[in-house]
Amino acid sequence: MRLTQDLHRRGLLAAGLMAGAAASATATTTAEAAKPAKSAKPALLAPRPPMGWNSWNSFATTITEAQSLETARIMAARLLPFGYDVFTVDIQWYEPQASSYEYNRDPQPAMDGHGRLLPAPNRFPSSAGGRGFKPLADQVHALGLKFGVHLMRGIPRAAVKANLPVLGTKVRAADIADTASTCTWNPDMYGVDMSRPGAQAYYDSVFRLLASWGVDFVKMDDMSRPYDAHAPEIEAAHKAIAASGRPMILSLSPGETPVARADHVRRHAQMWRISDDFWDEWHMLEAQFTRLENWNEHRVPGGWPDADMLPLGRLALGKRDSKFTPDEQRTLMTLWAVARSPLIMGGDLRHLDEPTLSLLTNRAVLAVNQASTANQPHFVEDGTRIWSARPEGSPQARYLALFNTTEKPKLVGLPLRDLGLSGAVSARDLWSGADLGRVSGRVEQTLPPHGAALLRLGA
Repeated sequence: MRLTQDLHRRGLLAAGLMAGAAASATATTTAEAAKPAKSAKPALLAPRPPMGWNSWNSFATTITEAQSLETARIMAARLLPFGYDVFTVDIQWYEPQASSYEYNRDPQPAMDGHGRLLPAPNRFPSSAGGRGFKPLADQVHALGLKFGVHLMRGIPRAAVKANLPVLGTKVRAADIADTASTCTWNPDMYGVDMSRPGAQAYYDSVFRLLASWGVDFVKMDDMSRPYDAHAPEIEAAHKAIAASGRPMILSLSPGETPVARADHVRRHAQMWRISDDFWDEWHMLEAQFTRLENWNEHRVPGGWPDADMLPLGRLALGKRDSKFTPDEQRTLMTLWAVARSPLIMGGDLRHLDEPTLSLLTNRAVLAVNQASTANQPHFVEDGTRIWSARPEGSPQARYLALFNTTEKPKLVGLPLRDLGLSGAVSARDLWSGADLGRVSGRVEQTLPPHGAALLRLGA
């Protein structure tokens, strides 16, 4: 529906431009015609919260080319029609011996002669002969999907040990490496000292390589903790994308990105994590309410606070299903929708069941995430959370999300006047599609423990 509306608006705009062309031409003087045209403002890379799938929750470090293609085909068939279009291969695609959620302490990554990581050919056979991810990206693109990769901050320690030359410069890996800047949980990389000659050239070379493969999305890790210490490399990645000639969404990970640095992160990335890795534990989900409330005023089109992936369905190398109860799963999707967090599915799509699919593909709920404005939390009392938003193009309507974070059933609601509404208004349950009739004065529902409701009020 949104695509149809967008095309309709574009058609009306084009018609208006053509209708005014003749009158404009007769009124334009020679001097005015000679003026250089103003350059168009660059299009936003992520005007709406990105939607997609990422391999981490289900495959850890181990995903292969065969598994990638099988998953991408399922994604294209079952999720792409609902807007999920970013397919991302997560961490250690360059590690031949990757086998679990643990990292090898002495990694021997596949890389080229300039210290740039390459897909491990034993896991991604089409990458052999220097072709990198391009053959896989081409197949993903052919399915109508965007192709994303995970990238660690810095330069491989193996490149520094071998002191490989930085492409296009006279410096070498050891000249730009900051060996005191290391990731606390992953042994693959040293940081890059951006004050040294050749440092930006290294990042430029990395992102040019990604661009040549057809990468559309880069999840860059170890970037936000501590944020200020890594800010020069965040800026370097942003500059390198601009220099690559290919638009690539930059997603920073992990959290917690400090709210005080909102202006900086919005200038340099399109997504940024606001927490550490999020998994299927209620205490983790409950903590995301406060984080999303704190970040709410800093969210803008093209800049999305990211509450992390959706750990739904089959997880953890196929060892278990999500520990979230059905009510908690609905709470998760409702919160991510009304707070407009990116929607990145993490579960194994090869085992996608109907209840999980229905959670991911409710068009009315997805519209809240993709096409709402004035999203805001309303504090009511302990044990409840309430958010509201306005549907795009319907100024008199409201979305209302009600949450019960307690261990017992609870009546949750608020007066319509708090939403700027008066009189009696229609109400519809977005999860079930049920018409709830007309409500006046106060809207409320009894919710189960850890449960949620998502309503549309008004026309």
